[in-house]
Formats: sequence, structure tokens, C-alpha cells
Amino acid sequence: MRIVNIDGKPTKLQIWDTAGLELYRSFNKSFYRNAAVAILVYDITRRETFDHVAGWLDDAVEAAPANLTTILIGNKCDLDSRRTVSYAEGENFAKAHGLFFMESSAKTAQNVEEVMFYP
Repeated sequence: MRIVNIDGKPTKLQIWDTAGLELYRSFNKSFYRNAAVAILVYDITRRETFDHVAGWLDDAVEAAPANLTTILIGNKCDLDSRRTVSYAEGENFAKAHGLFFMESSAKTAQNVEEVMFYP
């Protein structure tokens, strides 16, 4: 949990890492019900994580309010030499589904802070 200032108002952010595990898929839908923002994260070095993004997005659309803002993040951009999902693939998926998109690195903190204030 984190308190941030948005438009001059203190706003509480609660961030849930559900790890995208199929085992918890039905449970994860409950997190979307009152959400204002969904951040879908895949690992740019593991194609199978990107392949699951469409399913995660379907779950969010099904369970979340109609005004949900959704951000797609390609994580581990510090491991570009091991990349199996191109930047263009992530960006094209995001554009096709009306999502905001960026890549980040949790290891180097590249764009981590920016995600919290995006868009």
C-alpha cells in the first residue's frame, strides 16, 4: 500500500501481485471489482507470460468497472539480450486493446516509479 498525491488529493494505492498463476485465476477476478487501474505485467524474457496477457485482460474486462484504466508492462527490460517478446509486440498488443504500454526493470528500477504515475 502507498499513499500518493493525485491532483492535490492524497490517494491510497493498493498493489496486489497475483503472479498470474492459473490456480488463482477465479480468485484474481475479485481484485478487479473495485479497481481503478489494472497493471498487467509480463516478462520480456519468457514468451509464455506474454501469451497469458490476453486472458488476464479478459478477466479484468469481465470483472472490473467499465472505466478501468489498464497498463501493460513488459518487465525485465534490463535483460534485452534474453528478450523473447519484442517491444513492438507489446506495444502493438497494447494499441490494439486500448492499453497504455511501457517496459520496465524491477532490478534497475527503470520506469518503476513512472508506472505509479502513468498516464
